Amino acid sequence: MDDQDGLLALPRSVLLALWLQGVGAGPVQRAVDAVQGEDEPHAVVGVPDVAPDGGSLDQLIAAWAGGPRQAAALLPVPGDASGLPPEVAEPAVDAGECVLVHTADGAWAAVPDVVEFGSVNDVGHLVTWRVHPVPDWRHRLPGLVGSLSEAEQSLRHALLGATEALANLDIARWRPDAAAAIVALRSGADPRWPLPAGLAPRAVRVLADAVRLRTIVALATADDGGAVNLWQADQRTAALRHIDHAARRAVAAATLAAGPSGQTGPSVQTGS
Repeated sequence: MDDQDGLLALPRSVLLALWLQGVGAGPVQRAVDAVQGEDEPHAVVGVPDVAPDGGSLDQLIAAWAGGPRQAAALLPVPGDASGLPPEVAEPAVDAGECVLVHTADGAWAAVPDVVEFGSVNDVGHLVTWRVHPVPDWRHRLPGLVGSLSEAEQSLRHALLGATEALANLDIARWRPDAAAAIVALRSGADPRWPLPAGLAPRAVRVLADAVRLRTIVALATADDGGAVNLWQADQRTAALRHIDHAARRAVAAATLAAGPSGQTGPSVQTGS
């Protein structure tokens, strides 16, 4: 995995939402491997019908992907919990992510609780998905995050804004390492994500643009080295916060549109 792969790693909630909606995604284990990545095996709590005493990610995916389903991933930040059911707003903001799922059995929100362990040079992750029953979110969410077309338009405007903001910041002067990474991110290279076959290509393209833009914002706001005074720091933060908002909405819109409306595609198989 090169540096750009690491920078563009997809949040776990995005991967789970995409694999749940993947058409002809194949065996459950493929989905589990994609979501878990290099983590320790993920645990699941809060789904009595699946595993009363706690269960595993494969049990959860098999239960949710066994019939018609819809899913979407949200990436909330403090001060912007748009689209989150109140039941999970606080933990989802703390985690910075959440996946919403609707199946024939009802609506759910799952938030990953991630604990790091190990040394600085060898970090591992223990992940527990905390699942909560929530009201049906399918009719409310599209109005909050917008359509895929609106997401594409917002990303185009956001990219122009990011280019202008980065030029004003003159990142190359004070953070040449970040400037080089940003140039690489803007190249549009394939991020090589472990995605299922059958996702809507347009949705995947929007998702890639949104994640690149979010990563650029994160690099540009890592410290205040380029701001010579508090006013400049505030101006930079305000400009890039707006760009990040557009990117996060685009991620939600892309995951929501990744599979056919009212997903009725082939169920994920339970074999390995």
